Amino acid sequence: MAAAAAMATSRGGKQRQPLLQSPTPAAPNGGGAAGRRRFLAFLAVTAALVASYQLLEPTDSSRYRALFLTLGSNATAAAHLRALTLRPHVAGTEANAAAARYVLHAFSSLSFPAHITPYSVLLSYPAHRSLTLAAARGLAAKPFSLVQETYNGDPFAEASAEVIPTYFAYSASGSVAAEVVYANYGHNEDYAYLASRGVDVAGKVALVRYGDIHCEDMVRNARAAGAAAAIVYTDAKDFGGGATRGAKRKWFPDARWLPPTGVQVGTLYYGNGDPTTPMWPSCAAGDDCERLSAEDLSGSEAMPGIPALPVSARDGDTILKAMGGDDAPVYRLGPGPAVLNLTYIGNETLATIENVYAVIQGKEEPDRYVIIGNHRDAWTFGAIDPNSGTAAMLEIAERLSKLQAKGWRPRRTIILCSWDAEEFALIGSTEWVEENMDTLASRAIAYLNVDISVFGPGGLKPRATPQLDELIKEASKMVPDPDEPSQTLYDTMMRHHPPITRVAGAGTDFAAFLQHIGVPSLDMSYGLFEEYPVYHSLYDDYVWVERFGDPLFHRHVAVASVWGLIALKLADDEIIPFNYVSYASELEECTKDIAEKCKGFPVTLSPLQKSIKQLESAATKIHQEKLLQAENWSLKTRQYTLKVREINDRLMMAERAFTNREGLAGRPWYKHMIYASSDQDDWGTKAFPGIVSAMDKAKKSNTTESWRSLQHEIYRVARAVSKASAVLDGGLT
Repeated sequence: MAAAAAMATSRGGKQRQPLLQSPTPAAPNGGGAAGRRRFLAFLAVTAALVASYQLLEPTDSSRYRALFLTLGSNATAAAHLRALTLRPHVAGTEANAAAARYVLHAFSSLSFPAHITPYSVLLSYPAHRSLTLAAARGLAAKPFSLVQETYNGDPFAEASAEVIPTYFAYSASGSVAAEVVYANYGHNEDYAYLASRGVDVAGKVALVRYGDIHCEDMVRNARAAGAAAAIVYTDAKDFGGGATRGAKRKWFPDARWLPPTGVQVGTLYYGNGDPTTPMWPSCAAGDDCERLSAEDLSGSEAMPGIPALPVSARDGDTILKAMGGDDAPVYRLGPGPAVLNLTYIGNETLATIENVYAVIQGKEEPDRYVIIGNHRDAWTFGAIDPNSGTAAMLEIAERLSKLQAKGWRPRRTIILCSWDAEEFALIGSTEWVEENMDTLASRAIAYLNVDISVFGPGGLKPRATPQLDELIKEASKMVPDPDEPSQTLYDTMMRHHPPITRVAGAGTDFAAFLQHIGVPSLDMSYGLFEEYPVYHSLYDDYVWVERFGDPLFHRHVAVASVWGLIALKLADDEIIPFNYVSYASELEECTKDIAEKCKGFPVTLSPLQKSIKQLESAATKIHQEKLLQAENWSLKTRQYTLKVREINDRLMMAERAFTNREGLAGRPWYKHMIYASSDQDDWGTKAFPGIVSAMDKAKKSNTTESWRSLQHEIYRVARAVSKASAVLDGGLT
């Protein structure tokens, strides 16, 4: 993976041009005197925690970790974010290639070997869009402009001209003229409700609002209900600061809320990776790799199959006012008399994307990888999503460079990854994992992802596989909460219920690592998604971050601190700090929930319950072995070294055993039997996804075959848990 530090060369052999010198970091504006006092308190508490940390663990690695905590710079994070968000940078565009060169230069200037790996993948852009409301209910026909408006004094108004028109990637092309039916949040249950009220969706335009599920699930559900097209709007009650109209309601730039013309764009592809290379890696432009044809793709269930457009709250409100039919809890249901004329023509084209990597070679175990990742591409300016995470990752890189100057070198290799085309279908990370799958499966310790580092206030929100829980808690105890400097991130995190959730939904780049090859993974952010109503819109820019997301950039620093501290522990601890005892406890609780839902059904959970007891026993055994080896750390004999390596291999490989070669039923790319997204909600978290899906189907059909399928899924999960137990145990039967 390594290449020349100052000048990287791609796989295709094309030499990359060096980037212009990065701007000098400048202190961020905003926050006021109170904010500055909070930040000074934050620094003071950091120093106190570092001092106590040094007293508790006077080892070289702990001293370097303590030093790492003192090196945070809000000015550095702010400067990186500012530079990355000067222009909108959708994957496949020149602006995003410039952002890739910026990240490459940032890594290379720190003397890290860095390189770019390109892939040629199918991306989707709008060629033509039009939407008109036909005359109805005394209202004149109205063509919609489908434009997000800038505001007076917008410093990015000129750059906004580069923003790609609002659309859904991979939407089907076509023209539809039909009555409108209101379908609430677009759940299957919403369409069942419409059917119960005698409302026929077939051939109509489904109008749904953002909120509960991802847009790709909304459009799939609309298609399944028979709709000819779908319109997805951002309701002011959910994203615009409430239903109040007129002068009382404020929005960006005067408040954090989405303006009336704001539109949340997204992707409709129901899969991960390049659509033309499902289950296998893509290649660089000019190289030869197998691809699906356009005909294959048009008939794929992963494609939405119907035209769809996202629209603003203002446009959605206009459509709703023209609707009739029965009253719904909030709006009228239709159908009609509102009639929409919708035309969408898409341009699906092979385009080059670029992943950027930096490698810090491990000293004792260079063949073991701790992987840090964040995606770089954005639908517009991407100041929160994703470049708040990019800025935090680059801030970590600068700290690690300073540690190197002090003599630090990691025990294991650290790889920093800037992914491309995540917004389209997690494409950059998925193609890299598929291309390097066997190497990663035998060498990757963990994947540590931060997509969005900061939403706003609300504390640290980690999600992870359970063996990482204790490590997250330990690291969070060392970092003061930037909003409550007298408290640590751990203190405020533990107020949440649960404090750590699970990585399951396919919303970001951990999916390929965890759900395809079984690498222990985490993802985290600071704050609440509800604090970030400008998601995927024109208004996700540096000004929004500076005014509302993180005025002093101290939240960025805190996330970088805990993220980097976890990476350092995984890279430097002699014995990998995984705890599978908590994993067994988690699965036991999840099984109780499944058992409750299966009461009275003709299935047994005893195979799964038995396998979890095996996991608990094996996890306890290896935990005791870890403690014994820790007591003997001073021996440093060859026998001790081999034993440590053997324990680490068992800890590293246990997660792989939770995968199944055949994958989930109907979703072969998803191979993890414990954690995956719901088959009804791509963002939804499900433990035992195969069991949950089979149980839902069995409840609906209540046939002998469906109950047999559910029992089969229970056995499949039980076998996966037993495999993990055997790996942790380390012996043969």
